[in-house]
Amino acid sequence: MLEAAVQGYVVSLSLILAIGAQNAFVLRQGLRREHVGWVVAACAVSDAFLIAAGVAGFGVVSAAWPWVPDAMRWAGVAFLVVYGALRFRAALRGGVALRPAPDGAAPLGRVLVTCLMLTWANPHVYLDTVVLMGSISTQYAPHEWVFAAAAALGSFSFFTALGFGARLLAPVFAKAAAWVWLEVGVGATMWAIAAGLALG
Repeated sequence: MLEAAVQGYVVSLSLILAIGAQNAFVLRQGLRREHVGWVVAACAVSDAFLIAAGVAGFGVVSAAWPWVPDAMRWAGVAFLVVYGALRFRAALRGGVALRPAPDGAAPLGRVLVTCLMLTWANPHVYLDTVVLMGSISTQYAPHEWVFAAAAALGSFSFFTALGFGARLLAPVFAKAAAWVWLEVGVGATMWAIAAGLALG
């Protein structure tokens, strides 16, 4: 049981450590200090649900409808291209629009919709959580749900550290130019991921 818990936590962290679309968004919100708790919760709960689905055998459902992966893939490409373009546009507007001030925070609803889209429209999320975590959990039967719970805890720990730890970089991002480069970096990340998805 202990081995299942440790492996679940470690595997979860290893899969989500790379800066991707979702992580870049959490980092950006943490730096802006906009609805960080809600964003962290949305990401962690989504991961927990997807991990549970993988352990419960959701892969069987995907196999029954072979068109689902392609549909998710192109929906993800379209969303990432649009979101990346929005980030480049924000960079062109300069530092004023990117100032991390609570009074200039985007509406919570819009932030959560974007966060959930970056999570649920990304095929890599399903590969990591549903497929990989689901398949790895079978190695720890009958403690696969211990593995899943530890994996969900790993996800929660990571997003909490990323979202709330981002404020430690506040001095760096006190200058407008730093925010511009951050937006360019996020936009480039989104487009690179979109290109990777489009090219298979």
